[in-house]
Amino acid sequence: MSKTLHLAEQLIARRSVTPEDGQCQSVIEARLKPLGFACESIVSGPADFRVTNLWAKRPGRSARTLVFAGHTDVVPTGPLEQWTSDPFVPSHRDGKLYGRGAADMKTSIAAFTVAVEEFLAAHPEPQLGVAFLLTSDEEGPSVDGTAVVCERLQQRGEQLDFCIVGEPTSVERLGDMIKNGRRGSLTGKLRVKGIQAHIAYPQLGRNPIHLALPALDELAATEWDWGNEFFPPTSFQISNIHGGTGAGNIIPGSVVIDFNFRFASVSSAESLQQRVHEILQRHQLEYELDWIVGGQPFLTTPGELVGAVQAAIRDVTGLATELSTTGGTSDGRFISRICPQVIEFGPINASIHKIDEHVRVADLDPLKDIYRGVLEKLDSP
Repeated sequence: MSKTLHLAEQLIARRSVTPEDGQCQSVIEARLKPLGFACESIVSGPADFRVTNLWAKRPGRSARTLVFAGHTDVVPTGPLEQWTSDPFVPSHRDGKLYGRGAADMKTSIAAFTVAVEEFLAAHPEPQLGVAFLLTSDEEGPSVDGTAVVCERLQQRGEQLDFCIVGEPTSVERLGDMIKNGRRGSLTGKLRVKGIQAHIAYPQLGRNPIHLALPALDELAATEWDWGNEFFPPTSFQISNIHGGTGAGNIIPGSVVIDFNFRFASVSSAESLQQRVHEILQRHQLEYELDWIVGGQPFLTTPGELVGAVQAAIRDVTGLATELSTTGGTSDGRFISRICPQVIEFGPINASIHKIDEHVRVADLDPLKDIYRGVLEKLDSP
Protein backbone atom coordinates (compact mmCIF):
# COMPACT_ATOMS: atom_id res chain seq x y z
CA MET A 1 0.00 0.00 0.00
CA SER A 2 1.31 3.46 -0.88
CA LYS A 3 1.95 5.94 1.92
CA THR A 4 -0.64 8.30 0.41
CA LEU A 5 -3.35 5.64 0.37
CA HIS A 6 -2.52 4.49 3.89
CA LEU A 7 -2.75 8.03 5.29
CA ALA A 8 -5.95 8.76 3.35
CA GLU A 9 -7.54 5.67 4.90
CA GLN A 10 -6.43 6.74 8.38
CA LEU A 11 -8.13 10.11 7.92
CA ILE A 12 -11.34 8.72 6.38
CA ALA A 13 -11.70 6.35 9.34
CA ARG A 14 -12.01 9.31 11.71
CA ARG A 15 -15.52 10.70 12.14
CA SER A 16 -15.11 14.41 11.62
CA VAL A 17 -18.49 15.91 10.72
CA THR A 18 -18.33 19.70 11.11
CA PRO A 19 -17.14 21.06 13.54
CA GLU A 20 -15.52 17.84 14.74
CA ASP A 21 -11.95 17.14 13.69
CA GLY A 22 -11.84 13.57 14.93
CA GLN A 23 -8.14 14.05 15.78
CA CYS A 24 -7.30 14.19 12.06
CA GLN A 25 -5.11 17.23 12.63
CA SER A 26 -3.25 15.41 15.40
CA VAL A 27 -2.40 12.67 12.89
CA ILE A 28 -0.98 15.26 10.49
CA GLU A 29 0.83 17.13 13.25
CA ALA A 30 2.56 13.91 14.31
CA ARG A 31 3.89 13.57 10.76
CA LEU A 32 5.01 17.20 10.48
CA LYS A 33 6.81 17.76 13.79
CA PRO A 34 9.68 15.33 13.00
CA LEU A 35 10.19 17.28 9.77
CA GLY A 36 10.90 20.50 11.66
CA PHE A 37 7.45 22.09 11.54
CA ALA A 38 6.38 24.35 14.38
CA CYS A 39 2.77 23.36 15.00
CA GLU A 40 0.07 25.44 16.64
CA SER A 41 -3.46 24.31 17.44
CA ILE A 42 -5.93 27.19 17.37
CA VAL A 43 -9.32 26.41 18.95
CA SER A 44 -12.15 28.84 18.30
CA GLY A 45 -15.92 29.12 18.49
CA PRO A 46 -18.60 28.83 21.21
CA ALA A 47 -18.72 25.90 23.63
CA ASP A 48 -21.31 24.03 21.57
CA PHE A 49 -19.42 24.52 18.28
CA ARG A 50 -15.71 24.25 19.01
CA VAL A 51 -13.56 24.43 15.90
CA THR A 52 -10.03 23.03 15.69
CA ASN A 53 -7.45 24.64 13.41
CA LEU A 54 -3.85 23.67 12.75
CA TRP A 55 -1.17 26.12 11.64
CA ALA A 56 2.17 24.44 10.97
CA LYS A 57 5.18 26.12 9.39
CA ARG A 58 8.72 25.15 8.44
CA PRO A 59 10.79 28.14 7.26
CA GLY A 60 13.09 27.81 4.29
CA ARG A 61 16.35 29.56 3.54
CA SER A 62 14.47 32.24 1.57
CA ALA A 63 11.50 34.29 2.75
CA ARG A 64 9.12 32.61 0.30
CA THR A 65 6.44 30.27 1.70
CA LEU A 66 4.02 27.85 0.06
CA VAL A 67 0.94 27.00 2.13
CA PHE A 68 -1.07 23.81 1.70
CA ALA A 69 -4.60 24.55 2.94
CA GLY A 70 -7.54 22.28 3.53
CA HIS A 71 -10.27 21.06 5.85
CA THR A 72 -10.51 17.94 7.96
CA ASP A 73 -14.26 18.27 8.52
CA VAL A 74 -16.76 16.53 6.28
CA VAL A 75 -20.46 16.93 5.54
CA PRO A 76 -23.00 14.61 7.21
CA THR A 77 -23.34 11.17 5.68
CA GLY A 78 -27.03 11.25 4.88
CA PRO A 79 -29.04 8.01 5.29
CA LEU A 80 -26.57 5.31 6.33
CA GLU A 81 -28.74 2.58 4.83
CA GLN A 82 -28.14 4.07 1.38
CA TRP A 83 -24.37 3.64 1.64
CA THR A 84 -22.95 0.45 0.18
CA SER A 85 -20.44 0.37 3.03
CA ASP A 86 -19.91 2.26 6.30
CA PRO A 87 -18.90 5.84 5.30
CA PHE A 88 -16.25 5.91 8.05
CA VAL A 89 -14.72 2.53 7.20
CA PRO A 90 -12.42 2.97 4.17
CA SER A 91 -13.54 0.45 1.54
CA HIS A 92 -12.25 -0.59 -1.88
CA ARG A 93 -14.41 -1.57 -4.85
CA ASP A 94 -13.58 -1.52 -8.55
CA GLY A 95 -10.37 0.42 -8.08
CA LYS A 96 -12.02 3.13 -5.98
CA LEU A 97 -11.59 4.16 -2.35
CA TYR A 98 -14.95 4.81 -0.68
CA GLY A 99 -15.72 6.84 2.43
CA ARG A 100 -17.00 10.22 3.55
CA GLY A 101 -14.29 12.77 2.82
CA ALA A 102 -12.49 10.56 0.31
CA ALA A 103 -12.78 13.25 -2.37
CA ASP A 104 -13.57 16.28 -0.21
CA MET A 105 -10.84 16.44 0.97
CA LYS A 106 -8.94 13.93 3.07
CA THR A 107 -7.19 12.45 0.05
CA SER A 108 -5.71 15.87 -0.75
CA ILE A 109 -4.48 16.29 2.82
CA ALA A 110 -2.82 12.88 2.69
CA ALA A 111 -1.22 13.74 -0.66
CA PHE A 112 -0.01 17.12 0.68
CA THR A 113 1.62 15.46 3.64
CA VAL A 114 3.41 12.68 1.80
CA ALA A 115 4.53 15.11 -0.92
CA VAL A 116 6.15 17.32 1.72
CA GLU A 117 7.78 14.31 3.39
CA GLU A 118 9.33 13.24 0.09
CA PHE A 119 10.33 16.77 -0.85
CA LEU A 120 12.14 17.37 2.44
CA ALA A 121 13.84 13.96 2.29
CA ALA A 122 15.29 14.99 -1.07
CA HIS A 123 15.93 18.64 -0.05
CA PRO A 124 16.63 18.82 3.71
CA GLU A 125 17.45 22.55 3.54
CA PRO A 126 15.20 23.97 0.81
CA GLN A 127 14.96 27.59 -0.19
CA LEU A 128 11.17 27.38 0.03
CA GLY A 129 9.31 27.57 3.31
CA VAL A 130 6.33 25.22 3.65
CA ALA A 131 3.21 25.60 5.80
CA PHE A 132 -0.08 23.80 6.48
CA LEU A 133 -3.38 25.49 7.32
CA LEU A 134 -6.08 22.98 8.27
CA THR A 135 -9.53 23.64 9.74
CA SER A 136 -12.57 21.70 10.94
CA ASP A 137 -15.00 24.48 9.94
CA GLU A 138 -15.09 24.66 6.15
CA GLU A 139 -18.26 22.68 5.49
CA GLY A 140 -20.15 24.61 8.17
CA PRO A 141 -20.51 28.32 8.93
CA SER A 142 -16.81 28.95 8.13
CA VAL A 143 -16.67 31.58 10.86
CA ASP A 144 -14.20 30.07 13.32
CA GLY A 145 -11.95 28.25 10.88
CA THR A 146 -9.61 29.54 8.20
CA ALA A 147 -10.92 33.10 8.64
CA VAL A 148 -9.73 33.12 12.28
CA VAL A 149 -6.31 31.69 11.41
CA CYS A 150 -5.79 34.21 8.59
CA GLU A 151 -6.75 37.09 10.88
CA ARG A 152 -4.22 35.91 13.46
CA LEU A 153 -1.49 35.50 10.83
CA GLN A 154 -2.21 38.97 9.51
CA GLN A 155 -1.91 40.44 13.00
CA ARG A 156 1.48 38.76 13.35
CA GLY A 157 2.68 40.06 10.01
CA GLU A 158 3.17 36.55 8.58
CA GLN A 159 4.19 36.63 4.92
CA LEU A 160 2.56 34.05 2.65
CA ASP A 161 3.52 33.92 -1.01
CA PHE A 162 1.70 30.94 -2.51
CA CYS A 163 -1.22 28.76 -1.44
CA ILE A 164 -2.71 25.55 -2.82
CA VAL A 165 -6.15 24.69 -1.44
CA GLY A 166 -6.79 20.97 -1.88
CA GLU A 167 -10.40 21.27 -3.02
CA PRO A 168 -11.52 18.60 -5.51
CA THR A 169 -11.35 20.53 -8.80
CA SER A 170 -10.77 17.84 -11.41
CA VAL A 171 -13.75 16.94 -13.62
CA GLU A 172 -13.13 13.90 -15.81
CA ARG A 173 -9.43 13.21 -15.27
CA LEU A 174 -7.03 14.14 -12.52
CA GLY A 175 -5.52 17.51 -13.40
CA ASP A 176 -7.93 18.56 -16.13
CA MET A 177 -9.05 21.66 -14.17
CA ILE A 178 -7.73 23.96 -11.46
CA LYS A 179 -9.47 26.93 -9.89
CA ASN A 180 -7.49 30.15 -10.10
CA GLY A 181 -10.25 32.18 -8.45
CA ARG A 182 -13.82 32.11 -7.21
CA ARG A 183 -16.81 34.38 -7.54
CA GLY A 184 -18.06 36.38 -4.58
CA SER A 185 -21.29 35.50 -2.80
CA LEU A 186 -23.84 38.09 -1.66
CA THR A 187 -27.14 37.01 -0.08
CA GLY A 188 -30.16 39.21 0.52
CA LYS A 189 -33.30 38.68 2.60
CA LEU A 190 -35.98 41.08 1.36
CA ARG A 191 -39.22 41.71 3.27
CA VAL A 192 -41.84 43.64 1.30
CA LYS A 193 -44.63 45.07 3.45
CA GLY A 194 -48.31 45.25 2.55
CA ILE A 195 -51.62 45.40 4.40
CA GLN A 196 -53.41 42.20 5.41
CA ALA A 197 -57.10 42.03 4.52
CA HIS A 198 -59.92 39.72 3.49
CA ILE A 199 -59.30 38.56 -0.05
CA ALA A 200 -62.86 39.51 -1.03
CA TYR A 201 -62.17 43.15 -0.10
CA PRO A 202 -58.91 43.93 -1.92
CA GLN A 203 -59.56 47.68 -1.64
CA LEU A 204 -58.93 47.33 2.10
CA GLY A 205 -55.55 45.72 1.71
CA ARG A 206 -52.27 45.97 -0.19
CA ASN A 207 -50.97 42.69 -1.56
CA PRO A 208 -47.17 42.67 -1.09
CA ILE A 209 -46.74 39.78 -3.50
CA HIS A 210 -48.37 41.74 -6.29
CA LEU A 211 -46.34 44.80 -5.38
CA ALA A 212 -43.05 42.90 -5.36
CA LEU A 213 -43.46 41.03 -8.66
CA PRO A 214 -42.52 43.89 -11.05
CA ALA A 215 -39.40 44.66 -9.01
CA LEU A 216 -38.42 40.98 -8.88
CA ASP A 217 -38.92 40.73 -12.62
CA GLU A 218 -36.58 43.68 -13.16
CA LEU A 219 -33.99 42.25 -10.77
CA ALA A 220 -34.06 38.90 -12.59
CA ALA A 221 -33.75 40.56 -16.01
CA THR A 222 -30.95 42.98 -15.09
CA GLU A 223 -27.48 42.51 -16.58
CA TRP A 224 -25.27 43.26 -13.61
CA ASP A 225 -22.00 43.03 -15.50
CA TRP A 226 -20.46 41.16 -18.40
CA GLY A 227 -17.72 39.32 -16.54
CA ASN A 228 -14.21 39.23 -17.93
CA GLU A 229 -11.72 36.76 -19.35
CA PHE A 230 -11.64 34.83 -16.07
CA PHE A 231 -15.16 35.26 -14.65
CA PRO A 232 -18.61 34.68 -16.15
CA PRO A 233 -21.14 37.50 -15.75
CA THR A 234 -22.58 38.07 -12.30
CA SER A 235 -25.73 36.01 -11.70
CA PHE A 236 -28.84 36.81 -9.63
CA GLN A 237 -31.05 33.98 -8.39
CA ILE A 238 -34.12 33.91 -6.13
CA SER A 239 -33.96 30.90 -3.81
CA ASN A 240 -37.08 31.24 -1.63
CA ILE A 241 -40.35 33.17 -1.51
CA HIS A 242 -42.50 33.01 1.63
CA GLY A 243 -45.84 34.81 1.85
CA GLY A 244 -49.32 34.28 3.19
CA THR A 245 -50.86 32.72 6.26
CA GLY A 246 -51.75 29.40 4.68
CA ALA A 247 -55.40 30.41 4.40
CA GLY A 248 -56.90 30.88 0.95
CA ASN A 249 -58.97 33.96 1.80
CA ILE A 250 -56.41 36.35 3.28
CA ILE A 251 -54.27 38.94 1.54
CA PRO A 252 -50.89 38.59 3.28
CA GLY A 253 -49.32 41.42 5.22
CA SER A 254 -45.81 40.77 3.96
CA VAL A 255 -43.72 38.57 1.69
CA VAL A 256 -40.11 37.49 2.25
CA ILE A 257 -37.79 36.84 -0.69
CA ASP A 258 -34.34 35.24 -0.37
CA PHE A 259 -31.90 35.83 -3.22
CA ASN A 260 -28.21 35.47 -3.97
CA PHE A 261 -25.61 37.03 -6.24
CA ARG A 262 -22.55 35.12 -7.40
CA PHE A 263 -20.49 38.03 -8.60
CA ALA A 264 -17.45 38.55 -10.75
CA SER A 265 -14.43 40.60 -9.74
CA VAL A 266 -15.64 43.44 -11.99
CA SER A 267 -18.47 44.09 -9.51
CA SER A 268 -18.41 44.67 -5.76
CA ALA A 269 -20.86 43.77 -3.02
CA GLU A 270 -21.39 47.47 -2.38
CA SER A 271 -22.22 48.30 -6.00
CA LEU A 272 -24.69 45.41 -6.24
CA GLN A 273 -26.39 46.43 -3.01
CA GLN A 274 -26.75 50.00 -4.24
CA ARG A 275 -28.31 48.93 -7.55
CA VAL A 276 -30.79 46.62 -5.82
CA HIS A 277 -31.94 49.42 -3.51
CA GLU A 278 -32.34 51.75 -6.50
CA ILE A 279 -34.63 49.23 -8.23
CA LEU A 280 -36.72 48.61 -5.13
CA GLN A 281 -37.11 52.32 -4.45
CA ARG A 282 -38.04 53.02 -8.05
CA HIS A 283 -40.92 50.56 -7.64
CA GLN A 284 -41.97 52.47 -4.51
CA LEU A 285 -41.89 49.43 -2.26
CA GLU A 286 -42.05 49.60 1.49
CA TYR A 287 -39.39 47.09 2.45
CA GLU A 288 -36.62 45.88 4.73
CA LEU A 289 -33.48 44.25 3.33
CA ASP A 290 -30.74 42.42 5.21
CA TRP A 291 -27.46 41.50 3.54
CA ILE A 292 -24.82 38.83 4.13
CA VAL A 293 -21.54 38.98 2.22
CA GLY A 294 -20.54 35.32 2.12
CA GLY A 295 -17.26 35.98 0.38
CA GLN A 296 -15.46 38.43 -1.85
CA PRO A 297 -14.22 37.25 -5.26
CA PHE A 298 -10.55 36.43 -5.64
CA LEU A 299 -8.41 35.85 -8.71
CA THR A 300 -4.87 34.62 -9.28
CA THR A 301 -3.85 35.57 -12.79
CA PRO A 302 -1.41 33.32 -14.66
CA GLY A 303 2.01 33.72 -13.10
CA GLU A 304 4.48 31.82 -10.96
CA LEU A 305 2.07 29.64 -8.97
CA VAL A 306 -0.35 28.93 -11.81
CA GLY A 307 2.59 28.14 -14.08
CA ALA A 308 4.16 25.77 -11.52
CA VAL A 309 0.89 23.87 -11.02
CA GLN A 310 0.22 23.65 -14.75
CA ALA A 311 3.75 22.37 -15.39
CA ALA A 312 3.56 19.80 -12.58
CA ILE A 313 0.24 18.50 -13.88
CA ARG A 314 1.65 18.25 -17.39
CA ASP A 315 4.74 16.39 -16.12
CA VAL A 316 2.65 13.78 -14.27
CA THR A 317 -0.47 13.42 -16.44
CA GLY A 318 0.41 14.95 -19.81
CA LEU A 319 -2.68 17.17 -19.56
CA ALA A 320 -2.93 20.87 -20.40
CA THR A 321 -5.08 21.91 -17.45
CA GLU A 322 -8.00 24.32 -17.76
CA LEU A 323 -8.23 27.42 -15.56
CA SER A 324 -11.67 28.00 -14.07
CA THR A 325 -13.44 30.22 -11.53
CA THR A 326 -16.75 28.31 -11.53
CA GLY A 327 -18.39 26.65 -8.54
CA GLY A 328 -19.16 27.75 -5.03
CA THR A 329 -17.06 29.50 -2.43
CA SER A 330 -14.04 28.02 -0.68
CA ASP A 331 -11.64 29.02 2.07
CA GLY A 332 -9.49 30.55 -0.65
CA ARG A 333 -11.61 33.68 -0.15
CA PHE A 334 -10.05 34.16 3.29
CA ILE A 335 -6.51 33.15 2.39
CA SER A 336 -6.44 35.52 -0.61
CA ARG A 337 -6.62 38.46 1.83
CA ILE A 338 -3.10 37.68 3.08
CA CYS A 339 -1.63 35.69 0.18
CA PRO A 340 -1.28 37.13 -3.35
CA GLN A 341 -1.33 33.82 -5.23
CA VAL A 342 -4.00 31.22 -4.35
CA ILE A 343 -5.18 28.31 -6.47
CA GLU A 344 -7.31 25.24 -5.78
CA PHE A 345 -6.39 21.81 -7.06
CA GLY A 346 -7.41 18.31 -6.06
CA PRO A 347 -9.05 15.05 -7.18
CA ILE A 348 -12.15 14.43 -9.28
CA ASN A 349 -15.18 16.10 -7.71
CA ALA A 350 -18.04 14.02 -9.19
CA SER A 351 -18.96 12.25 -5.92
CA ILE A 352 -18.43 14.99 -3.33
CA HIS A 353 -21.21 15.32 -0.72
CA LYS A 354 -22.93 12.28 -2.27
CA ILE A 355 -23.79 8.83 -0.98
CA ASP A 356 -20.82 6.49 -1.64
CA GLU A 357 -18.28 9.31 -2.02
CA HIS A 358 -15.07 7.98 -3.56
CA VAL A 359 -11.79 8.63 -5.36
CA ARG A 360 -9.86 6.53 -7.84
CA VAL A 361 -7.05 4.74 -6.05
CA ALA A 362 -4.89 5.13 -9.15
CA ASP A 363 -5.12 8.93 -8.76
CA LEU A 364 -3.71 9.13 -5.24
CA ASP A 365 0.01 8.88 -5.93
CA PRO A 366 -0.16 11.01 -9.09
CA LEU A 367 -1.90 13.68 -6.99
CA LYS A 368 0.93 13.47 -4.47
CA ASP A 369 3.48 13.65 -7.28
CA ILE A 370 1.86 16.82 -8.65
CA TYR A 371 1.99 18.51 -5.25
CA ARG A 372 5.63 17.49 -4.89
CA GLY A 373 6.30 18.78 -8.40
CA VAL A 374 4.96 22.19 -7.43
CA LEU A 375 7.29 22.24 -4.41
CA GLU A 376 10.25 21.39 -6.63
CA LYS A 377 9.44 24.07 -9.18
CA LEU A 378 8.85 26.85 -6.63
CA ASP A 379 11.99 25.87 -4.74
CA SER A 380 14.05 26.41 -7.89
CA PRO A 381 12.19 29.10 -9.89
